[in-house]
Amino acid sequence: MITHPIAVFLILAVIVWAAVWLESRVALFKALSAALVGILLAMVLSNVGIIPADNKAYDVLINPGISLGIVLILLEVNVKTIRKAGGAMLAAFGLGAVGTAAGAFVSALVLAPLVGPETWKLAGQFTGTYNGGGVNFAALGRAFDTSSELFAAAIAADVLLTALWMAACLMVPLLFRRKQRKESTQSQDGLTQSLYKSKERIALQDTALLVVIALGAVWFSEQLGSIVLVIPEVLWLTTIALAVAQVPQVRRLSGAAMWGYYLLLLFLTTNGAQSVVRNIVAIGPGVLYFAIGTLTLHGIFVFGFGVLFRMDPTTLAIASQANVGGPASAMALATARGATDRVLSGVAVGLLGYAIGNYTGFAIGMLVRGILGY
Repeated sequence: MITHPIAVFLILAVIVWAAVWLESRVALFKALSAALVGILLAMVLSNVGIIPADNKAYDVLINPGISLGIVLILLEVNVKTIRKAGGAMLAAFGLGAVGTAAGAFVSALVLAPLVGPETWKLAGQFTGTYNGGGVNFAALGRAFDTSSELFAAAIAADVLLTALWMAACLMVPLLFRRKQRKESTQSQDGLTQSLYKSKERIALQDTALLVVIALGAVWFSEQLGSIVLVIPEVLWLTTIALAVAQVPQVRRLSGAAMWGYYLLLLFLTTNGAQSVVRNIVAIGPGVLYFAIGTLTLHGIFVFGFGVLFRMDPTTLAIASQANVGGPASAMALATARGATDRVLSGVAVGLLGYAIGNYTGFAIGMLVRGILGY
């Protein structure tokens, strides 16, 4: 197994290059998107033992790598483009949040004999993580004092299911393909194209300034997050990036979206590499069943009711990713599917998930605990 961080980083970079190359030349992979191809390739290499599930290279890409990617993408987002998508995205996110809570509650009642006396803790943690991402999972685990064994098993199941759910959400717009909206097509002529090719030749001076802005935004958001504890760091990061993006001189810098999307692809490939099936099998299937049950009802709510209400499938997929994976996953899916008019609204509901996930997770955990009598 290859374990040296530089070598692992090299393999991830090769995977991203291969995914982008395949997307540009093969119709099947273009339909799947470079994001999904990267996730799947990394999952294969990780599960056959070529690369590890845990490595220092992943730590760099998860933080601060993804934070830098978020800033660079947001530097080219036009706030005006989210006016029409915002309400629909919020409604879709709400459906997903209700589905997650229902899924965790039902899974707890059904699987309690298999999971044991800490079932209520899983109910709370999976409600939190599938309403806003892994940050809520960790926070609720500490609050509930979940045993280390169960916490490790749940993390493994969460990482695997989150990666697979990203793959499923990337396919949804293809399965429910509709005529593209006029505004979405117009958006693809702007930011979407700049994800793959800069609108102008990339100048060294522009790149140098982009690095200064991105690093400055990440550092400044960390400082504000440590001072104003009630506001999550990622909310500061998004606010700072959007504020800077309104400066005309910044919007004219070349290469921001392309470099940001590259970092997002590396981040998603890292998620795939961390999805090791054998770890879950060794621990036991109960936790995996719990995650599957929670996501199944989440999917039924967000896609079943969403399609019934004639909501746009791409918006539903982005909102679902905001629920399950958080703002970064929502942004990655929106950009991968060309829905750049919904990037910011997807990030916004993902941030909302950070805000409500701990509350809903705690409530569901306590409710299950009361019902089961633990």
